[in-house]
Amino acid sequence: MDFSMIVSEDRIKRAYENGEFEKLPGYGKPIKLDDLSAVPEELRMAYRMLKNGGYSPEENRLRQEVMTIEDLIRHCENPDEKAELTQKLGQKLLRYNSIMSKRRSNTNSSVFKNYERKIHKKLI
Repeated sequence: MDFSMIVSEDRIKRAYENGEFEKLPGYGKPIKLDDLSAVPEELRMAYRMLKNGGYSPEENRLRQEVMTIEDLIRHCENPDEKAELTQKLGQKLLRYNSIMSKRRSNTNSSVFKNYERKIHKKLI
């Protein structure tokens, strides 16, 4: 252990003994952990970063399913199967657009609009 770790641990221990953590919100309540147990360990950090950035695993899964169904439709020769796949695609797109509209409403602040305008001007 280096010196900064020893100092940090000492300060945390003193704060705990003085009861400073008892004043924190949520003291004594269980911590709500992200359940990433089904995700391989080497991908957990990436999933956490995506989630903190506003992307949900469901969104990524739906995007992948939409791409797969679109690919199946392109290569499908049976009209009945193609119609069924098109209906499935519509349902997936509806769900995906619903998720995306919820996310857009969360980032509907003037800061994001101003940033969007600046990017748009640079691209034009």
